[in-house]
Amino acid sequence: MKHNSSPLTFHNRHKEIERLNKALAGSDPRLIVIYGRRRCGKSTLIRQVLKPGDVYFLAQQTDPVLQRARLADAISAIIPGFEKVTYPDWESLFINLRNASRNMFTLCLDEFPWLVKSDPALPGVLQQICDEASQRKFHIILCGSSQQMMQGLVLDSTAPLYGRAHEMMKITPLEAGWIQDALQCTAEQAITEYAVWGGVPRYWELRKEEDSTESAIKNIILDRHGVLHEEPMRLFLDDMRESVQAFSLLSLIGTGSCRLSEIAARLGKPASQLSRPLDNLIRLGYVRREIPYGEKEKNSKKSLYKIADPFMRFYFAFVVPNISRLEMNLTEQVFDQIKSRLAGFVSEEWENLCRKSIPVQSISGISFDLARRYWGHGKNGQPVEVDIIAESCDQQTLLIGECKWSDQINARETLNELNNKIALLPFAQNKTIIPALFLKKKSHLPGITLFTPEEIITRLKI
Repeated sequence: MKHNSSPLTFHNRHKEIERLNKALAGSDPRLIVIYGRRRCGKSTLIRQVLKPGDVYFLAQQTDPVLQRARLADAISAIIPGFEKVTYPDWESLFINLRNASRNMFTLCLDEFPWLVKSDPALPGVLQQICDEASQRKFHIILCGSSQQMMQGLVLDSTAPLYGRAHEMMKITPLEAGWIQDALQCTAEQAITEYAVWGGVPRYWELRKEEDSTESAIKNIILDRHGVLHEEPMRLFLDDMRESVQAFSLLSLIGTGSCRLSEIAARLGKPASQLSRPLDNLIRLGYVRREIPYGEKEKNSKKSLYKIADPFMRFYFAFVVPNISRLEMNLTEQVFDQIKSRLAGFVSEEWENLCRKSIPVQSISGISFDLARRYWGHGKNGQPVEVDIIAESCDQQTLLIGECKWSDQINARETLNELNNKIALLPFAQNKTIIPALFLKKKSHLPGITLFTPEEIITRLKI
């Protein structure tokens, strides 16, 4: 189906808007820091709260002299003549702004890291301005896509702006529940779309301009001129000094090397050298560490590393292994391979979304903690795997579930298989058990907790 090309409605972010409006409503000047991965809607969020008389400045990677001249020109819209002064440094510009301000307004410096890269003295100047808050008549919003640099500028105890922010917001991708509204599609199709594009609003906009998922994948991701064909490298350049290692790690994880020992062996490095870069990728939201239900996170030796972001998972599963063929414009050939594997790929994301939905709302009147997979040995000593296990917050009940993403599933057989697994689980004794099926299609089995894409998408509109 072709979607119209009008801009997407601004989805969610209600809590963020409420906090920003509250912070900017007071008469005392505030410093607000907003950061997160690019294309997640930070600038759009800011424009929701700026009012006439505020100043929005999008930095560019230019010389500080040109940056100051452009900022002065933007400020001149509310302070006439401000641009007629030549500012030799940031201190002179901000001192003049402080002296010339009469009514409270908000100054937003978007892509703030670009300003700092060209002149590292700027954070120190802003520190002075913040420490003399009683003398200024403007709020300051600092926004940036370089998560690492923004954290270093504000969270690092040695940073000039450390401890001075009144609000700090990390803007992350949206949850899957919103993609159905964005693309006006069925819940089942929303699961497939989310498995490809993830929760980045800009990716949804690009998808919306295409006739189908197939044409969008071909034109936007696979085509070597596509807008997202080199997207991971751009993201890594934002967030880290050395992108080669991150690209290598995700390439291995994306093609099935999930254990630390296996990743280390493939790279020819000691496992101890990979802990820090993997932790960094986890902190940035690109990788997650998965441990089986019942294991302690700190000392589990059964850790698996998975790509956390759906778009990145798609990219490293299908684009990176085929990059040479894509450079030869063999897009159709590569897509044929993707098409044959797409249902299995979506199935894994379906499991992830089902697990994520469990703690969001109560089930049968019971609130549950985070859900995990289980892999280990049953009471008979044989290997057993379960897709979903979640313990109730009062620790009395276990929800144990099986996920299937197929049109040809016999629900009764699946339930029987699940009950057989439950009987083998050593930790299920003395617990109330809620068996649950997570299926692509509805089934009319009596007395079973059943979730379909409609229920999961609704639960994930958070």
